[in-house]
Amino acid sequence: MLLGITLLTLNVLSAQEIIEDEVKEVVKKVDTTLAKNAKKIDGVAAVVGDYIILDSDIDKAYLQLQAQGVNTNDIGKCELFGKLLEDKLYAHHAVQDSIPVSDAEIRKNVDYQIQQFLQQTNGSMEKLLEFYKKDDEKSFRDEMFEINKSNQLAAKMQSKIVEEIEITPEEVRDFFNKIPEEDRPTFGTELKVAQIVAEPKVSEEEKQKIIDRLKQFKADIIENGASFRSKAVLYSDDPGSASKGGKYTLNRKQPRMVKEFRQVAFSLQEGEVSEPFETDFGFHIVTLEKIRGQEYDVAHILLIPKVSSEAVKEAKERLEKTRKRIVDGDISFADAAREISDEKETKNDGGQLINPTTQDYNFELTRMDTELYAQIQNLKDDEISLVLSEEDRNRKVKFKILKVTDRVDEHEADYARDYLKIKELALEEKKIRAIEKWQEEKILDTYIKISGAHRTCQFSGNWLKK
Repeated sequence: MLLGITLLTLNVLSAQEIIEDEVKEVVKKVDTTLAKNAKKIDGVAAVVGDYIILDSDIDKAYLQLQAQGVNTNDIGKCELFGKLLEDKLYAHHAVQDSIPVSDAEIRKNVDYQIQQFLQQTNGSMEKLLEFYKKDDEKSFRDEMFEINKSNQLAAKMQSKIVEEIEITPEEVRDFFNKIPEEDRPTFGTELKVAQIVAEPKVSEEEKQKIIDRLKQFKADIIENGASFRSKAVLYSDDPGSASKGGKYTLNRKQPRMVKEFRQVAFSLQEGEVSEPFETDFGFHIVTLEKIRGQEYDVAHILLIPKVSSEAVKEAKERLEKTRKRIVDGDISFADAAREISDEKETKNDGGQLINPTTQDYNFELTRMDTELYAQIQNLKDDEISLVLSEEDRNRKVKFKILKVTDRVDEHEADYARDYLKIKELALEEKKIRAIEKWQEEKILDTYIKISGAHRTCQFSGNWLKK
């Protein structure tokens, strides 16, 4: 089961198809009535509900794992076969329960995966098809689509099984007390970190210059028929979309861009070009190309205002003066953050950083972002760092000072101190048990046939219904 949960996230490739009930009877007969001299092209390893698993699917699963850099030496054939059985069981019941999946989203995922695969073959589709033993790109994409759809159905079915599972404090305590003292987990050193950020200010003159330029672009597009996408390629400062003519696809139910961008994009009519507007990334104009249900095909041009050298100098000096006030004891770090920090996400909380993984203030030292670790690794408790400079992905310079506000050294799990971590472990165990129970029940009431030599596998689940 643990292998199943781990490998599900790897998008294991395995060919599959939905088959009608009468085909199941054909599968049964094929196992016992093969002509004496017939050449076996590919055997049916198993039938699970409305899905089949071919012998070749197991080999393809190995290929896919290896392509993703997974060491498959310790993954046995029966173990991987058992994982494929689980996937099909989840997918079958997801269909039975009418769990929806988006074909458009699956196709986008296939496009992304193929682009990632092509990077490993230096962009050669021919080599990629040869690696996966496919005759042409269409058949490869079709198979990838079915694979991704089955995997997404399986993942959504697993999520549905555990979505309403909660855990009480009594259950957490029972979970912890049942762990022998010698087997209790050890938690690594954890830090709490705060920072104060100073960003160089863009002058109003520079902002107006950018707005006027975007207005000129809009006028040229509307009045002279200029190509929006060509201007995006030539002038946009968005590295993620400029080469594609500024194109993005937005979904009303799946927020992707910042709120201000979505509000403008969703307010447009097809073919309309917006007025210039500002986000944290800079200034934009956006056009709505097509509405497809909940999906909006848009293109945008981003211009990032330039910051003057005087503004950069001012920001650095402002933060150096603040650091001196803190070191001299004139103001606390937290109060200084509230007073002068330009980072909206942290200033009102005294500069305290939130761990994006755990959504609390604690950062485990061994799992900390490498850049943050480099900035605080030599800081003593309550020491204030020197003024540091860094650039974001849009090449915007900012300055910051940091402080380690709390430190908990590596220690054996303590119920009171580590309650939240212990709660997560207890909840995960409860979810695993719920999935195991669901699987045991569904195996018994689902049509399952294991063929040939695969029946000798020692499965963790009761796939042979003994």
